Amino acid sequence: MAPVSAEAQPKHRELGLTDREYELICAGLGKEPNDVELAMFSLLWSEHCAYKHSRKLLRRLPTEGPRVVMGPGENAGAVDIGEGWSVAFKVESHNHPSAVEPFQGAATGVGGILRDVFALGARPIAVLDSLRFGELDSARSRYLLEHAVAGIGHYGNSIGVPTIGGEIAFEPPYEQNCLINAMCVGLARTDSMVRAAAAGVGNVIVLMGATTGRDGIGGASVLASAELEDSEDKRPTVQIGDPFEEKKVMECCLELLERDLLVSLQDLGAAGLTSSASEMASAGGVGIDIDVSKVPLRNPDLEPFEVMVSESQERMLAVVEPERVDAVLEVCAKWETGGTVIGAVTEGGHMRIFDGDEQVGDMPVSLLVDDCPLYDIEPGEPEAWPYPNEATLRADATGDPAATLLELLAAPTVASKRWIFEQYDPIVQSRTVRRPEQADAAVLQIPQASVGIGVSIDGNGRRVACDPYAGTVEAVLECAQNLACVGAEPLGLTNCLNFGNPEKPTVAWQLDRSVQGLADVCEALGVPVVGGNVSLYNETDLGPIYPTPVVAMVGELPDPATTAGVALREGDAIAVMGPFKPDIAGSELAKRRGELRFGLGEFELEAVRAAIENVRVAVRAGRLGVAHDISDGGLACALAECAIAGGVGLSADLGGLHSERGGRPEEWLFGEGPGGFVVAGEEHEIERLTREGMAIRVGEAGGEAIEIACGEASLSVTVVAAAAAWGSLGERMEAAHG
Repeated sequence: MAPVSAEAQPKHRELGLTDREYELICAGLGKEPNDVELAMFSLLWSEHCAYKHSRKLLRRLPTEGPRVVMGPGENAGAVDIGEGWSVAFKVESHNHPSAVEPFQGAATGVGGILRDVFALGARPIAVLDSLRFGELDSARSRYLLEHAVAGIGHYGNSIGVPTIGGEIAFEPPYEQNCLINAMCVGLARTDSMVRAAAAGVGNVIVLMGATTGRDGIGGASVLASAELEDSEDKRPTVQIGDPFEEKKVMECCLELLERDLLVSLQDLGAAGLTSSASEMASAGGVGIDIDVSKVPLRNPDLEPFEVMVSESQERMLAVVEPERVDAVLEVCAKWETGGTVIGAVTEGGHMRIFDGDEQVGDMPVSLLVDDCPLYDIEPGEPEAWPYPNEATLRADATGDPAATLLELLAAPTVASKRWIFEQYDPIVQSRTVRRPEQADAAVLQIPQASVGIGVSIDGNGRRVACDPYAGTVEAVLECAQNLACVGAEPLGLTNCLNFGNPEKPTVAWQLDRSVQGLADVCEALGVPVVGGNVSLYNETDLGPIYPTPVVAMVGELPDPATTAGVALREGDAIAVMGPFKPDIAGSELAKRRGELRFGLGEFELEAVRAAIENVRVAVRAGRLGVAHDISDGGLACALAECAIAGGVGLSADLGGLHSERGGRPEEWLFGEGPGGFVVAGEEHEIERLTREGMAIRVGEAGGEAIEIACGEASLSVTVVAAAAAWGSLGERMEAAHG
């Protein structure tokens, strides 16, 4: 093995490689790496690209299912929806870049997830997002929120893909490290989708899309592999997006795949050409030669290593048979995407980099992609609550349930997100059946397959912090509950695991317990994990974020016209379905009281699973006009949201639930936990569900007030007052501008 020179050590450490990792690279190469090779290894062996602290844990997840067409390892997962059609979907993070430059960070996060989906040959038909920021009384949090939302809207609206749903939470641990998780859903003919594996020695490598520049060098792959420090120093590493260029690239790729002109296709994301070419070679068991002198450049003075690691956006890499190159380049010219032959597929399993006639890099593909050392994390359960608590509940709300309800409805995590989603176009492409806040899950019609699909994305870092295992199980159950509310049955799940530094025992414990919870609940529900993303090192010197596993599901429903919404109608009978047993622990109310601690209320997973199925069946049968899961803010907030949506009051008595299941009246108003649904409809339908033992009737809709009785914790507020509180987020943002 070549010795580790004192001269080389600072450079590899600066690029994020440990001394031991550098020694392994030297041993694998039989020499010390040159600048090109070192740059490529530093990115491919980064946490963001190699998953070196999480890959072993992810092996626990169930990935097989009768409807799975493509699973983990591809650009995106895909599930069969019948009649020769599949839905592709994936969620990914762009957290660190967005904390540095929120507009471009969020915008390019959307661009990257779109490319993951159309790289399979699936046309993107929807975007969803899951966002986390600090509290809105912080100027920094408002700045990040405003510009991240603007970036998402700019990219999605410009490219013509609807943003149909999402979820947002505001918690102090995200103050310095916001989370931007973007999801894309695409539609494809099952038999026309392609994989990312390179194949066919002698086939050529074609680069298409935008020119290559210095934007993004050391960007996502480096930013997401270390704790975030001085953001101003990292601003130049954030990629710059161009949705209009991406639109051309997308249409070009879809036409090339429709005409069967490509062997394989891969997007250029984190680590640019380095990751895309080497991963294609690894998947196909081949080698690849790249000539950087042939890469179209935005900055003509780029060094070879810069060309290989640039993360310039809107670029795709294709493998093409030689006889089809002219046809491919013709299509590229038609769409003005600048197709260029930059290399070839080779035998021997090496990644060779040339600068014209000069060879500037030679690495075994297996060493680059497969031989990065994987680390066993060392979990250590903390003895004390590791996050600061700050009581924020107003003094006049501490003993008054009505005042508490209004304060919870106005809490940014609970309140209406209309100010945000009105900046997005949710109906372009004319597939959207249920828009944001009309139902618990987004619904799209898929006439090609004669079905509809429901899509939901969920997570609750605060509850996961209280119990990483149970909190993660709850996140998956909430996603499934949301789908049930529109009559959709889950077909597959994708995830984005957002955690702090896994080398620290507490974070390692959170990650370990969370992944186990994800594995167990997916097994119990029979929902395969078809793909995902891991984002670690989300912390600063002020501490880590809450452990935040974000999960997203796609489900199928036979008739998109038969879905339940959230809006009550005058005269509706109201009931609660499911084994809901609320607890203040981990709730929004506990947070505002400064009472967060370890532990969540108990629940029976099998009983929740059965309730999800019961609600789904009832919605599909058209028996329910309203189906709304009980989540943030508890049952009182869920009832109020239904009243606000319908513009009608309600009268509810929770005494039957209280007497049958126990607990304190306050818990029944504001406690949280899985397995609860507010349902409403015609009197005879609710009576039937009650007779069948699936629901407990609690009241009816009517009048101008929300009146909820539960012993001494009863309350009454007008619908107008509740709507004003619930709609206050936009007013707060506007007021901040003076």
